Amino acid sequence: MRFGVHLPVVDFGDGSATVGDLQEYVRVARELGYDTVGANDHLVWHRPWLDGLTALAAVAGQAAGMTLATTVALPTLRRPVVLAKALTSLGALHGGSVIAGVGPGSSRADYDAVGVAFAERWSRFDADTVALRRLLRGDGEPRLAPLADPVPQLWVGSWGSEQRLRAMAATADGWLASGYNTTPEQYTACRARLDGHLEQVGRDPAAFPDLIATVWVHVTPSAAEASAVLGDVLAPTLRRDPHELAARLPVGTPEHCVAVLSAYAEAGAQRMLLWPIREPVAQLRTFADLVAPHISC
Repeated sequence: MRFGVHLPVVDFGDGSATVGDLQEYVRVARELGYDTVGANDHLVWHRPWLDGLTALAAVAGQAAGMTLATTVALPTLRRPVVLAKALTSLGALHGGSVIAGVGPGSSRADYDAVGVAFAERWSRFDADTVALRRLLRGDGEPRLAPLADPVPQLWVGSWGSEQRLRAMAATADGWLASGYNTTPEQYTACRARLDGHLEQVGRDPAAFPDLIATVWVHVTPSAAEASAVLGDVLAPTLRRDPHELAARLPVGTPEHCVAVLSAYAEAGAQRMLLWPIREPVAQLRTFADLVAPHISC
């Protein structure tokens, strides 16, 4: 399994990251062998949140040889032309691979902020994704220059509904799953159904990549510290039960983290994007030293 990282764009109580913090984080991630840098997209949230596309642009110079990814960006709220312009510009500045990960978003507050009806998110998303693909490739009007070379791949975020998997198989370049909304068993089931839809439209499942995003991580030998991260930070932030999160996420001892992630590797997961909680640079190093070398498969 290959690992990448999310940019630490959320303030979990330690203050918002500066551009210097983000650049140092990516420099260290690159040196440690992480291959992807992702950033999630919210306009408003219950914790301070830096704009993901702006943050990716700020670290493009430190990400040579890495893939940049939006995980996910919201074309219905940003509008296809505006989002395509940002993504093609990001690709031109980076000069490397860009994954245009997109989704409708799950936050009603984001929709309220721009005056778009939350109930219309899926119908609008389908049309906006078609328009975004065309714009990224320079097909039709308006033609956005400079275009990125290589052209950004269009991946779709989905929690695994049958309708979304079927649509993704027909139109997307890859699948983004959600690390805190799935389990290895659920991933396996969704991937099998996705592969069936790919075969039905004449596509090779082996050539269709996937990535599990938003995998919150905190490696520590201290049970009390792990409990605090789960109970005081993640559970109230995600509005989830801390015991459920403890079973799903690599938060805890190195042995626990290895066990959680090995289950995904054995299920066939190809790539994961880690999001460290607290001391992100130190967590990247700890994970690379104590966890990654022991992941089976």
